Amino acid sequence: MSEAKKHTPVTNKPVHQVHTLFNKENYKWMAIGGVIIILGMVLMSGGKSQDPNVFDPKEVYSTTRITIAPILIIGGLLLELYAILRRPKQKANV
Repeated sequence: MSEAKKHTPVTNKPVHQVHTLFNKENYKWMAIGGVIIILGMVLMSGGKSQDPNVFDPKEVYSTTRITIAPILIIGGLLLELYAILRRPKQKANV
């Protein structure tokens, strides 16, 4: 084997680009979903009773606590699922 072939540098190797799992859009949708979940939790917790010795079913079983808050939480979880499964758009190589 000749001496020139041993010392010839290897050039023009293909460069592999590293693709991240999530991009900026995914994180944006995750943040929106997290805020919606937190809002649902706050609405579900509600306020405290005026008199702790009296049970008021209107406060405990209000439409906000029983219906709206769980719908917001489930909607936020579905939005999180969308954010995780969403594929980033591929940029066209020009």
